[in-house]
Amino acid sequence: MGKEMSDVKISIALEEQLEEIEVHIRAARISEELRQIERALAEIAHGTSKLVFYKKETEYYLSLTDILFFETDAKTVYAHTAKDIYETKYRLYELETLLPAYFMRVSKSTILNCREIYSITKSISASSLVEFKNCHKQVYVSRNYYKTLKMRLEEMR
Repeated sequence: MGKEMSDVKISIALEEQLEEIEVHIRAARISEELRQIERALAEIAHGTSKLVFYKKETEYYLSLTDILFFETDAKTVYAHTAKDIYETKYRLYELETLLPAYFMRVSKSTILNCREIYSITKSISASSLVEFKNCHKQVYVSRNYYKTLKMRLEEMR
């Protein structure tokens, strides 16, 4: 898939006057490998192991490893765990840049945690069904995202 890591050049320039780390990526085009690098850097930079979630007037600080998937319904984005549902203030497109690489968009309205997938039932004519470990919850993967999801799962092996 794409370029080997040996084709990636990494250089570090030290500038004592800088107060923050700046990361500049130069590339000829946007690729899946570049997006993976971006997600990995965002995960490190933002420390997104936990996000704030809401249920009524209560804030919850949950580990992302507990989240099975995010879905949007109208204007609200919900985070699903095996046993509960929480609201988040983020939009799906914002979550795509914040979440670790093991999360992936699988439809216009869903981002799922690839590490929690138990099974995928492929449908040729429609969306494929994803089931999660130790849970009754399910989501659908649109045909447009199915192949990319399969590749991501292969990479994670």
